Amino acid sequence: MSRGVAPRVWAVGALCHAVADALDARFNPVTVQGEISGFSRAASGHCYFALKDASGQLRCAMFRRAASLVDFSPRDGDQVEVRGRLAVYEPRGDLQLVVESLSRAGQGALFEQFLQRKAKLEAEGLFDPARKRALPTMPRAVGVVTSLGAAALHDVVTALRRRVPHIPVVLAPAAVQGAGAPAELVRALQSLWTSPQPVDVILLVRGGGSIEDLWAFNDETLARAIVQSPVPVVCGVGHETDFTIADFCADLRAPTPTAAAELVSAPREVWLGALDLIEGKLNDALGARLDLLGQRLDLAAGRLGRPSSVVLRQQLRLAREAQRLRYAVASQHQRLAQRARTAHQGWPALLQGSLRQQRERLDRLDTRLRLLDPAQVLQRGYAWLVDARGQAVTSTARIAAGDALSARLADGSLDVHVDAVRTRPPPTRGA
Repeated sequence: MSRGVAPRVWAVGALCHAVADALDARFNPVTVQGEISGFSRAASGHCYFALKDASGQLRCAMFRRAASLVDFSPRDGDQVEVRGRLAVYEPRGDLQLVVESLSRAGQGALFEQFLQRKAKLEAEGLFDPARKRALPTMPRAVGVVTSLGAAALHDVVTALRRRVPHIPVVLAPAAVQGAGAPAELVRALQSLWTSPQPVDVILLVRGGGSIEDLWAFNDETLARAIVQSPVPVVCGVGHETDFTIADFCADLRAPTPTAAAELVSAPREVWLGALDLIEGKLNDALGARLDLLGQRLDLAAGRLGRPSSVVLRQQLRLAREAQRLRYAVASQHQRLAQRARTAHQGWPALLQGSLRQQRERLDRLDTRLRLLDPAQVLQRGYAWLVDARGQAVTSTARIAAGDALSARLADGSLDVHVDAVRTRPPPTRGA
């Protein structure tokens, strides 16, 4: 420093900010390997710990989003590799590493591949939610792709048998770990597409493990096969914190294999309850329809009436017409007698004309009487019922089971024995 030049005086906050900028420009992003010490997880989900080795120690902060992507539970003493950004926590002036990813030591290269592949396939639209399909409500059959020796197979089959024992399960076995696993998984998926037993949904499952154990499910060829599947694919790989490329490509991700089975199998009790509800609604609708038709039938029966009632009404009408005829004949005789007394000439012709008119009227009345004759009613299929005393039967109240009746038809009569009496309620007013 030159003589006479005063040193720069920094404000504390400004200096911290300048140091943070220098660190960011010089080091970030940075990858560090060391041993976890003093690990803690706050209620907010953020994690705090120190990363140390034989010659140094660095405070670290891993926020909730990054912590949710960690595929194991970090503990003190774990050798890990972290990737993040150096920063200065200005309120205290502490140097800290803001962790963006954390893996067991030796997994850093794999995780880097995972991130690169994920970014590539996401840019191609393989993870686009718009292309993903809804799961079938009632699949005809469920396809399962996993290893024959995997615990995941037992978990899936147990869940499906418990919830939907009537739905067939089609297994396509494949290795779920190792160099040849991705190709086997692709072939297993494709075999289900052409299976003799058509499947409506496919479960791609395996249990948890390290990033190396699950690496087959990060294969790009497998990812494209999942997207090309003609039926929805549910991916249930690992535990809830495990994420693979297959999870992002699948139509739906399940946190565990058992959860994958439950997502495609609504319990049988749910469907039986729905059927009971539908049955109740159908019965109610059918009962209401039958009640309506019954009312219409009662109304029609009331309008038609009984044959005996029709005959009785016709008899009363016939009696009224006969009375009117007798009155008309008597009146005509009176008028003729009056005319005979007042006119001595031409009365025979007048009498004959009047008689002719009366004959024509009598003929018309005779025709009407024949139409009202009960025998004509019998010609239309009705029967006249009489009891043993010859009285007309007009009500079921006068009849009992065991009575002997006579039914008069148009061309003869029948002897009738009453086996049972059924009474019809009177029609409802306004029905």
